[in-house]
Amino acid sequence: MAYETILYEVDGPVLTVTLNRPDKLNAYTAVMGAEIQDAFQRADADDDVRVIIVTGAGRGFCAGADISSGAGAFDTKAEGSVAFAAPNAPRQTGGGFVGAIFNCRKPSIAAINGAAVGVGATLTLPMDIRVAAEGAKIGFVFARRGLVPEAGSAWFLPQLVGLPTALKWCLSGNLLTAAEAQAGGLVAEVVPPDQLLARARALALEIAENTAPVSIALARQMLWKFAGEDSPDGALSVDGHLSMVLGAGPDVKEGVAAFLEKRPPRFPGRASSDIPEIWTKKMAEG
Repeated sequence: MAYETILYEVDGPVLTVTLNRPDKLNAYTAVMGAEIQDAFQRADADDDVRVIIVTGAGRGFCAGADISSGAGAFDTKAEGSVAFAAPNAPRQTGGGFVGAIFNCRKPSIAAINGAAVGVGATLTLPMDIRVAAEGAKIGFVFARRGLVPEAGSAWFLPQLVGLPTALKWCLSGNLLTAAEAQAGGLVAEVVPPDQLLARARALALEIAENTAPVSIALARQMLWKFAGEDSPDGALSVDGHLSMVLGAGPDVKEGVAAFLEKRPPRFPGRASSDIPEIWTKKMAEG
């Protein structure tokens, strides 16, 4: 796919996806959603990509949906609608860009460089780490537009910040400062704007250079899957088996050898082909 609204740039083990409509503060369109979905699926299949950073071109991350077409911007019958789908339309295959981000076997980092409002905020929720620049504003403003939280955010946001905070943010629709988002647990770090991408890349390289691709793919999926369950039973039903399978494999042997020999690890496992069958069956069961 040739991209119109994003940039796809690989530098070493790190892919940077840049939302690239700076004249519109990177406002979301249906084309952008399809391109984000394609970018994550493409990266998921590329074993050379270990970590994905998502940021925005210019002075904003994503100012929400592009409503330049007017009051009918969310009307699926109106020309130029940015609505995700018509009321009776079948669900997007794989959950659209949300599913592509969530199901990607590579960890992702949102580098929030300015306004992240509406879908600009919710598209970061399936990502694993959020770093914001000082001065960034984040807002779940749907009720102020007569809408409901979209892109699965009614599930993601309480998972990340807890139900009371998610309710406060969504019911008020207030814009949050980067510091408020950090205090609420949504943002991991707040840094000066000129250090944002460098910090995001440092985090990405820390992951890429020190961890096993298969372990990372499993760890992020396990944490997302089991964190919301009522007991540890689901995790306990599979983590011991995974440890035994991985413990007999080449990645663990390399990890231990590298530690003992005080050298960087060279893990041979690949996320595209070496996920243990016990986990793929567990995911298929739901």
